[in-house]
Amino acid sequence: MNSNARRLLVVIAAAAAALLVWAVAVPLAGVDLTVPQGDTDLHVGPGLVAAAALVASLAGWGLLAILERATARGTRIWTVTAVVFLALSLLGPLGAASAAAVVSLLCMHLAVGAVAVTGLVRR
Repeated sequence: MNSNARRLLVVIAAAAAALLVWAVAVPLAGVDLTVPQGDTDLHVGPGLVAAAALVASLAGWGLLAILERATARGTRIWTVTAVVFLALSLLGPLGAASAAAVVSLLCMHLAVGAVAVTGLVRR
């Protein structure tokens, strides 16, 4: 399997991992994934979960491809950058409406990050 096909599968797997966490948290555990957004509340549904995971993973893949072409240490630079972005992304869920929502959203971020960081750089 060529590198692009494998990385596409990683992007899909990252979205699937996030959706799996959502499926356990919302339908099975009954967690209300609501995040305050100014004067309104944002309900985090499966479409938003999948879209966010796909966008983040595709952006990571794009940056990795650029860095691999631009420098001999592209993979190392990308890995450090990806881990920093993952750590920063963990701040977002902290504003969720409940502790259960915070934990669920943190797990989604970590699931996507774990799949993307480990999967995209594999050779």
